[in-house]
Amino acid sequence: MKSRFSRSLLAGIASVSLLTAAACGGGDSNEGSADLPKLDGQSIEVAAVWTGAEQKVFGEVIKGFEEETGAKVAFTSTGDDIATVLNTKLEGGAAPDVAILPQPGLMNQYAKNGDIQPLSGDAVKAVEDNYAPVWKELGSFESETYGVWLDAANKSTVWYNVPLFEQAGATVPENWEDFLATAQTLSDSGVTTPIALAGADGWTLTDWFENLYVRVAGSDKYDQLSKHEIPWTDDSVVETLTAMAELFGNKALVGDSSNALQTDFPTSVSKVFSADAKSAIVYEGSFVAGVIGDASDFTVGDDAKWFPFPAVGDSPDSVIGGGDVAVAFGDNEASKAFLAYLATPEAAAKMVSTGSFTSANKNLDSGAYPDENSKAVGQAIVDAGDNFRFDMSDLAPAAFGATVGSGEWKILQDFLKDPSDPAGTADSLEQAAVKAYK
Repeated sequence: MKSRFSRSLLAGIASVSLLTAAACGGGDSNEGSADLPKLDGQSIEVAAVWTGAEQKVFGEVIKGFEEETGAKVAFTSTGDDIATVLNTKLEGGAAPDVAILPQPGLMNQYAKNGDIQPLSGDAVKAVEDNYAPVWKELGSFESETYGVWLDAANKSTVWYNVPLFEQAGATVPENWEDFLATAQTLSDSGVTTPIALAGADGWTLTDWFENLYVRVAGSDKYDQLSKHEIPWTDDSVVETLTAMAELFGNKALVGDSSNALQTDFPTSVSKVFSADAKSAIVYEGSFVAGVIGDASDFTVGDDAKWFPFPAVGDSPDSVIGGGDVAVAFGDNEASKAFLAYLATPEAAAKMVSTGSFTSANKNLDSGAYPDENSKAVGQAIVDAGDNFRFDMSDLAPAAFGATVGSGEWKILQDFLKDPSDPAGTADSLEQAAVKAYK
C-alpha cells in the first residue's frame, strides 16, 4: 500500500469554517435504501485500519446496522498494515467476515485467490442505485462485483492563500494556461515562490502527473496506462510530461528544484498558510484542509480556499482520488446484508457526519456533512461521475508506484530536478514499469 500522509488529519475538516458550495445529491430520503433481513442472533467480525476518531465514526455505522437488523458486529482495528494482518488471519483460517480495504489492488488480489465473496443481489442493487457506474467497476474483478466504497478521497483540489491572491490581483484559473499565468501574476507581485512543491515526497509528484494525464489523455487512456496496456512511452505520456515541464522548469513559479526536493508535504502546506508565507498555492488532496486547521491560524473558507485542478483544453471535470472498499470474506447472510447496508445513503450519512470521510453516494443528503467545505469536496466527486479515476500509482505494483527511492517516485523526482527531457523520462518510466508489471 502506498505511503500516505496521515488520514487522521482529515478530522480537522470538521472544525473548519464554511465554503460556499452546492448540495451533494439528496432528494427523497428513502431513495437508495436497502430492505434488510432480520438477523437476530447472528454476529460478524469487521476489520479495518481505523482507530480513534475514525473508528468512532464507523462505530455509528455499525450501530445503525445492528439496530436495523438485530445482528451484532465486532470491530477489529488492524493498524496500517492491514494486508499483513489479513494474510496471517487467512493462513490461520480466521479471516474476519468483512474487511475495509484501502485500495482496489488488494481487493483484486483476494478476489483472484477466491478469498472474498461476490456481492449478493441486494448489495449489487444498492451499489447500482446509489453510485455512478465507475464505482461498481472499481469494486469488481473479472465481471463480478465484490466491493462497496465507503470513502472517496478527492485529490484534485488546489489550495491557495486568499490574501496573497487579493494583493496580487490574481484570479482563480479555469485551465492549465490560466494556472501558469496566475502563478506568474503572483510572482510579478513579489510572491517569492508562487507554487510550493512537495518534491521530497515522491507520491505528490505522481498525483501531479495523474491529474494532468487524465486531462491531457482522457479517462480511457488513463485506464489503459494504469493497467500498462499502453507503454509509458506513449505520446500522451510525453505530452503530459511536457506540460509538467512548463511548471517544473520555471523557477519564477516553483523556485529552485533543490529546495522543492527537500520540501515534504506538510512543509509545502505551511509555506502557503503561514503569517510570513513565501508561497501562495499548494496542490494536494482534500486532506490539506486538516493540515491547515491543525498547523496554522488560517481558516478554510475564509483566507484559505481551494479550486478544482485546472482543465487542459476542453477536458471534462475529472477527479483523481482514493478510497476504502468493503469486502466480505464470510459467506453468510449477515456479511452480505452488512455490505448492502454500507451501500445505502443512511450508512453514508453516518460516515460523513464529522467530515473525516467523504462519500461518492449520489443519493446522500447533503445535510449529513458538517460544513460546506466537506460538502463541496463531496460534490466534486459526485459531479465527476464516471470521470472519477482512482489514484494510478495505487493501482500499480508497489515496486513501480509506491516505493520510496525507486520506480515512478524516484523518476519523477529526477524529472523535477531536470525537466528538460520528457521523452527520456517517459522511457525511464516504461523501463521501470516493464520490470514491475511482470
